[in-house]
Amino acid sequence: MACNLLEFAMFGWIEILLLLFIGSISYHAVVANYGPGLIAGGLDSLLAFTILMLLHCLLVMLLWSYFSVVFTDPGCVPPGWRPAVDEEQFDTLPLTMTEVPAYSENGRIQYCRMCNHLKPPRCNHCYVCGRCILKMDHHCAWVVNCVGALNYKYYLLFLFYAFLETSLVVLSLLPYYIALSSEGETPETPGIPATSAPAFGSNLVLALSSLGFLIKHILLVATNTTSLEAYEKKTTSKWQYDLGRKENFEQVFGMDKKYWFLPAYSKEDLSKIPALQGLEYPSRPDLDMQEL
Repeated sequence: MACNLLEFAMFGWIEILLLLFIGSISYHAVVANYGPGLIAGGLDSLLAFTILMLLHCLLVMLLWSYFSVVFTDPGCVPPGWRPAVDEEQFDTLPLTMTEVPAYSENGRIQYCRMCNHLKPPRCNHCYVCGRCILKMDHHCAWVVNCVGALNYKYYLLFLFYAFLETSLVVLSLLPYYIALSSEGETPETPGIPATSAPAFGSNLVLALSSLGFLIKHILLVATNTTSLEAYEKKTTSKWQYDLGRKENFEQVFGMDKKYWFLPAYSKEDLSKIPALQGLEYPSRPDLDMQEL
């Protein structure tokens, strides 16, 4: 088991290096093709400046979001955590692995038999990380980290900026790719870098992939659901954490609009929205927990 986990982690770091390599050849291809246009004058200079400016802005946001996902702890159960229930009733509950009831849909106390401790709502054990993750969505090999309560927003922004950046690369390299694919035709700029074709193809694949994942997670955010919880919802028509699209969105991105597109939160949001801490989640008052 330990060997498999080690291989999984090593494969994840290889994937990170692969992404950085694709990013490097993409950057080289766009800059090499449009860099000379900066001194050409006229519309060519304006086009080159616009594309290169957008490329660098999106690249900064992409890398910022990506490494925020990689290096931000998704959140784990604090030592000695106890649920906010009636203390007298809680003291009478048995705390053995076999007697403590599980919960996610019925509001009862949840217990992890692997970590041997109580768990907050929407918390799941990750067998790759070997610990319980707050509001775990999934373990992502591409970031060598779990995606959970504290870095889920960063993961969504990574997908968003990845789609924008790869789409920009595809559109900017499309004329050069067509020129390379057409016999006897050459673009107006002298010489096309050898990285143009592989950069175009790899970014096209990444753009389509990131768009698919982005659409999937937008739908999950709209219903305040994680990837793991999506399977639980198939067994019931009611979902106690679906508070409406606006509140669902704020539980991931916060209320401060200035931070919506940044991999960060304002101090005010962190203090006012308990869901951003990953331990407490408001539920729909119209749903009786016994009916779920």
